[in-house]
Amino acid sequence: MYTKKALHAESIKTASGWGYTISHKDKVIIKQTIIPVISDAKSFNSEDDALKVAGLVIKKLYQNRSPSVTKNDLILLKIKM
Repeated sequence: MYTKKALHAESIKTASGWGYTISHKDKVIIKQTIIPVISDAKSFNSEDDALKVAGLVIKKLYQNRSPSVTKNDLILLKIKM
């Protein structure tokens, strides 16, 4: 179980856009450089989009749920695909 504020998201610049990392106690546990669940291997269009998805993943981890992201999650967050 993760305690509050134990997880930290940061945006990262990629060659074609944005991605994110999620760290726990300064150790990167998730590095996502492409938009998950879509067929194209492309980065997020904006830093804001990357951080919105990172926030959702952290929320799922705090709820002891799978951190996987669905296409519906991306639609609900209004992520440009």
